[in-house]
Amino acid sequence: WRFAFDVEAIHTPEAHVPRHILLSTYEDAREAPLNVHAGERWRFTVRLKRPHGTSNPYGFDFEAWMLERDLRAGGYVRGGEKLGNEITKPFYLIEHFRENIRDEFQTHFLQSATYPYSGVLIALAIGDQNSIPAGQWQVFTRTGVNHLMSISGLHITMLASLAFFLTNALWRRSARLVALLPARKAAVVAGCLVALAYALLAGFSVPAQRTVCMLTVAAAALWSSRNLSVSQVFSAALLAVLLFDPWAVLAPGFWLSFGAVALIFYVAAHRLEKPRWLAEYGRVQWAMAVGLTPLLLALFQQVSLVAPLANAFAIPLISFAVVPLALLGILPFCGWLLSLSHAILSICMIALEWLNRLPDAAWTQHAPPGWSVAVGVIGVLVCLLPRGFPARWLGIFLLLPMFLTSPEPPPQGVLRLTIFDVGQGLAVAMQTRSHTLLYDTGPQYSIDSDSGNRILVPGLHAQGIARLDGLVLSHDDLDHTGGAVSVMQNLPIEWLSSSLPDTSPALAQARNSIRCKDGQHWEWDGVRFEMLHPSPESYDNARLKDNERGCVLRVSVGRQSVLIAADIEKNTERRLLQTHPDQLPATLLIAPHHGSGTSSTQAFVNAVRPGYVVFTVGYRNRFGHPRKDVVERYRRVGSEVLRSDEDGAVMVEMDEAGMRVERYRRAHLRYWYDD
Repeated sequence: WRFAFDVEAIHTPEAHVPRHILLSTYEDAREAPLNVHAGERWRFTVRLKRPHGTSNPYGFDFEAWMLERDLRAGGYVRGGEKLGNEITKPFYLIEHFRENIRDEFQTHFLQSATYPYSGVLIALAIGDQNSIPAGQWQVFTRTGVNHLMSISGLHITMLASLAFFLTNALWRRSARLVALLPARKAAVVAGCLVALAYALLAGFSVPAQRTVCMLTVAAAALWSSRNLSVSQVFSAALLAVLLFDPWAVLAPGFWLSFGAVALIFYVAAHRLEKPRWLAEYGRVQWAMAVGLTPLLLALFQQVSLVAPLANAFAIPLISFAVVPLALLGILPFCGWLLSLSHAILSICMIALEWLNRLPDAAWTQHAPPGWSVAVGVIGVLVCLLPRGFPARWLGIFLLLPMFLTSPEPPPQGVLRLTIFDVGQGLAVAMQTRSHTLLYDTGPQYSIDSDSGNRILVPGLHAQGIARLDGLVLSHDDLDHTGGAVSVMQNLPIEWLSSSLPDTSPALAQARNSIRCKDGQHWEWDGVRFEMLHPSPESYDNARLKDNERGCVLRVSVGRQSVLIAADIEKNTERRLLQTHPDQLPATLLIAPHHGSGTSSTQAFVNAVRPGYVVFTVGYRNRFGHPRKDVVERYRRVGSEVLRSDEDGAVMVEMDEAGMRVERYRRAHLRYWYDD
């Protein structure tokens, strides 16, 4: 479990703990699992640390995510005791109510095979997006309907409008009620209350905040008999959201939500001729497809090409059938409506999954330069000008730089190296003029999440790398191969070289697999690659540790070289000193075994004598890597020490003249970092 926790009291003397923290629990065979619920009081023994996430080019900023949610520390529970009295404050009662609804949905949809999309209904009812499996999220993202599978402004507006029309129709039938209050004003109040109730039920995300604020501003204008322009309503909602939650600007949903509404106003408001509803609907869909492209490419480097078609049928089905039925299913004795809602959603999913299987359902590319995004926004505004403006087609040419301005590959004889920050693990991308090699793929974090799908694939795509000429998996440890399957499923790979056993899932994914062996070498674009270990005969020794069979790779350009030593230990270091003494000196070394005490012997350090040594370690990892005495050995021979937990990804560009090193976390420092 992972849950937010509000701290009331601290029992550790002189300890300073923030008010809001994020806690996790883990399964432990020795102890019964904790059964925690919203609104309960618990006394926990916890191990806490400051918010700290991986730092990579185009990567997810975990620390910004924590700041946006006012969570100033994270950690895991070491033991807990439930206290008797529960909290009855409104916020906790709302969270308790949301949890009860989720439990009722899960009970109703207990047969998961019969109801494969039950998680979507939970997300639509209470905003719990974690209920949606990763595979279904991929379908929604590739078809461009992911904005519908959470609590969106469209759903809230639809329910508020329904409450408005029903209240207005019923109120005006009573002369007494009309005498007390005009029907339209009563209907506006009802619509706002329904919108607020649904937004609170959904967790009050940025789209929900924006919608409630806009509806409230419009309602206030009607009550005060004032006419407000759409730009005034939009600006007031924007100001209200920022006053309520200033850190909302860190969330992509903030920009997409307000950007979408601004586009709707841009193409639909202040038109002399009122088009038919179908034409208006088509115009809005066209505006969304074209208008959000710069934002989507800048934020996610992906745009759905089938989104206009998918949204054309998904919006009415989800908004006018699935969502209302799911919410009505919350009421007593209305559980059968949940099955009906799921049946309608299943019909929608059949069409979405068919669109998702199309080979060109989504356009994925490099991250466009900032200037091209700004020019693209201007192009969007030109393309969507009202009919009658001359030369609107010129806006298309302003969109082209986002697609055509791709990152320049390294020149001939230059190696571009990215040592990713994947936590406790290793992943290194090497790019030459026309080839790319990935060495290891980092760890697996959970069943659905690994460094491949979270860090490597998005990062490589953003850098303009759409295929791999080679993949090296050094040895059979999960912190080095945890993301392999995800990488192989998302990127075409020419060949795989590894020391993995024949039963490895990664080998089953490879179409061309070889064993890494001492003596293998090749040259790409003036850059030489040499495998120094393991020896061919080591594969006959079944008792040899996986670490001692790691693939040791040397990459060199002239007199500059990089040595990647996997998780080798003392015995392998001794062998390398005997068999390859002339090839060990390196300009940059990725320290063996993350700087553990079983590696980096003094003789090995003296032989390599690197100008830079990189320790790829997790922040405050439980292994204590790198060991202080190991770090000191490298410092004594003049090495500059780099650590992924402190420096983030390490970016290297190497040619015959020398090597340039950039510490990503330091070069892209944010004031909310804990450095």
